Amino acid sequence: MSLLEVNNVTLSLDDHNVLDQVSASLIEGEVLGLIGPNGAGKSSLLKVMARLWKPDEGSCSLDGVPLDKIPDQQLAKQLGYLAQGAPVHWPLTVQRVVELGRLPYQGLMQRLSEDDQLAISHAMQLTEIEELSHRLVTTLSGGERMRVLLARLFASQPKVMLADEPIAALDPYHQLHIMDLLQAHARHGGSVTVVLHDINIAARYCDRILVLDKGRVVGCGLPEEILTPRLMKQVYGVEMDKIDIDGNTLLLPRARA
Repeated sequence: MSLLEVNNVTLSLDDHNVLDQVSASLIEGEVLGLIGPNGAGKSSLLKVMARLWKPDEGSCSLDGVPLDKIPDQQLAKQLGYLAQGAPVHWPLTVQRVVELGRLPYQGLMQRLSEDDQLAISHAMQLTEIEELSHRLVTTLSGGERMRVLLARLFASQPKVMLADEPIAALDPYHQLHIMDLLQAHARHGGSVTVVLHDINIAARYCDRILVLDKGRVVGCGLPEEILTPRLMKQVYGVEMDKIDIDGNTLLLPRARA
């Protein structure tokens, strides 16, 4: 069943067409990967899906309801968004940042409930940041900040997660750890759309992959259908070698085309 639908979306910024008739669907239980070169429109599409940007044309819906018809608090419970680069503008403690993930469930001046506390504790355990709880988030490394913001995302318990390059600043261990968490969220009835630059990570974790180039969809399907040397050369301008290691297929960049 499709949870999130994007239909024929067009978006222009500063008279530049960044999305051109883009359609996509996010299915319950799956991880959908968004890949493509820099400037392809991946982050713009994710912001449209999160209702942060309004498209010039086309529509987006969640469970069949147009996004612009869903009340803010209800949408915040159903859909979570993680921005690219883990921006943090206030010197809050890690604990407080994760607590902000529970705002959709709280009334004005309401204290954290037992359910809130459990969700926060569980999210911090999942992302392995308990030892950072009293640190100011502005003092952390980029990778640590990303894990804190991922914890905030998990604390909000949305069904649909939209994550823009969540592993870009992480070391190999935490890259695999976070992708394991996102995949597990999908397998337990949620859905994830994730922007990735690592093609082989996308092949390993994504159920389907949507390829954007110059604001247009140039491919969408199963990893083995999409991640071919021919399409990667067309999109990235790079010659790639396809190799098999213990039954796993990898694409390795060899040279600029």
